Amino acid sequence: MFSHVTVAIYFVYVCLGLIGLGIALLFYMKLKHLSTLKKTEYYQRKHQDYFKYLQTQLYEDQELPLPPGKLVPLEKRIIQDKLMEWIEQFKGEVRTRVIELCYKAGFVDDEMEKLDSLYFSRRVEASYRLGMMRATEATPRLLDMLRKQRYSPVTTIIGRAVSKTADQESQLMEMLGYMLKHGKSIHNLAADVLLETRLDSSKILLQLLDHENPDFVKVALVAMWGQAVPEVIPALNRLSVDADEQDVRAEAVKLYLSSNPVLRDDTIKQLMSDSNWEVRAAVAKSLGNMHAAGSIPLLRRAMQDENWWVRNNSAESLAQLGETGFELLCETAQRGSGLERETALFHIEKVMSEGSDHRALDQMVTFNKKRLIYDRYFGVIETSKPVRKVAAVGGDYSA
Repeated sequence: MFSHVTVAIYFVYVCLGLIGLGIALLFYMKLKHLSTLKKTEYYQRKHQDYFKYLQTQLYEDQELPLPPGKLVPLEKRIIQDKLMEWIEQFKGEVRTRVIELCYKAGFVDDEMEKLDSLYFSRRVEASYRLGMMRATEATPRLLDMLRKQRYSPVTTIIGRAVSKTADQESQLMEMLGYMLKHGKSIHNLAADVLLETRLDSSKILLQLLDHENPDFVKVALVAMWGQAVPEVIPALNRLSVDADEQDVRAEAVKLYLSSNPVLRDDTIKQLMSDSNWEVRAAVAKSLGNMHAAGSIPLLRRAMQDENWWVRNNSAESLAQLGETGFELLCETAQRGSGLERETALFHIEKVMSEGSDHRALDQMVTFNKKRLIYDRYFGVIETSKPVRKVAAVGGDYSA
């Protein structure tokens, strides 16, 4: 019994010692963090004049000067961070000059050595910094890291670094292959990483659109939103008709229609009868924007579609196609039935409610014409005049 009590006492002492050691470690880490913050502020003030001088020399023909004096590691990190920030901000010749300064200052060599570190976190941080400094010679090493890496947030960090450092289109293709091999639905993320490249994006997008891997095609379609690349329009036209995957065909159709193409009648009929509702809805919406009055019969039939988006976009396009399209909506609302009638009524009321907001003369004339058509189908709606209240003056008139 006595031995058990002794063991328990020793165990309590050990626990108290570990707790005290943990508290001391926390205080040490806190003090070290505060000390680092103070040193960082000091070094930032110390090199403020150097940063200002560099800014005045960025657009000159002279070489940018190296940091003055012998630098401790924290000073190097502060200066490197400032240069990487400028690399992200500037373009063209100014960016090239700042990158050259990173090479001369030894920042690139230091990060290349860290790629051989035993600590994984240091290797990841080095890959990030090498990407920020556009270190081309680091691309093969980064691709090897990406090839061995299991899918995680680190995959995106290394992939983005490869996109920034790559100087060959084949390296970007290899990077995309490693990112997409895990079977994750990261096409939006991969497209964002791809657009970090400094290479010609139009050539890369053309290669991706013609690639046999559908994941590559999806990345290209996502990357094209917001990009003006006229060279890829023929490839989009081909994908909108011949692509086997429904989601690929739908995205290709949306992108192709956003370029305001001149569609032939047989192409419109083929797309409006597509098995994918997203394709039918996208075409129905574009016909109104293109003011394709010859497609009014197709839109009328599309209002009987089983999908809500197709019916809604068809009615919206009819409302945009002048008096003829609006009259067809009124006729559908009066003689139609079921869902097509409800859709037509909704867009008719929408047009009539928005008419009071028109200020331009041509818009007022167009609305008045539609108002006459509306009155012919549904009758004139008389607005009740407000009753003016008269205040009684004088005494009691009830008698």
